[in-house]
Amino acid sequence: MGVLKLEDLPHYTYEEYKEWEGNNWEIIYGQAFCMSPAPMIKHQHISSKISWELQNIFNNCKKCQSLLPVDWKISDETVVQPDNSVICHTPKHEAYITKAPKIIFEILSKSTAKKDKGLKYDLYEKEGVLYYIIVDPQEEIAKVYELLNGRYVKVCDASDEVVEFKVKECAEKMLFDFAKIW
Repeated sequence: MGVLKLEDLPHYTYEEYKEWEGNNWEIIYGQAFCMSPAPMIKHQHISSKISWELQNIFNNCKKCQSLLPVDWKISDETVVQPDNSVICHTPKHEAYITKAPKIIFEILSKSTAKKDKGLKYDLYEKEGVLYYIIVDPQEEIAKVYELLNGRYVKVCDASDEVVEFKVKECAEKMLFDFAKIW
């Protein structure tokens, strides 16, 4: 009896991913991750509030926009769907984005927490996402990380704090009130 190795696992690409039913999959480095079941009501409620806050913040910025889950095709072997994100470019494709968002929010659930705190943290850091916010709906705390010199540095644990996002594409201060998302 042998040992299971990474190269023994099925390896998927974007072409295969496109054929899968539903929008509840991600592939990271060729490995498939199911995001089922659908997010819990509290998860969706928080995501909706985050979206609302981001819309208000970036309403006057001509270069940036907030997005709900959309495919971010990093490579043919890595496609993720952040819960909420902010991009400051015009996407070249209707079905997905290819450039790194400036800000990503991931809302933890039991089925995704390890992936969001580990694999996605490393991936977003490597891909140059300026701010990564890991939202814990149970604890009502958001861990805010900023990319400095290629590494994430924790800005704060926010629950009712107002945090400034410094996005060079927008001239105005981008103040996010975490008290409004719970």
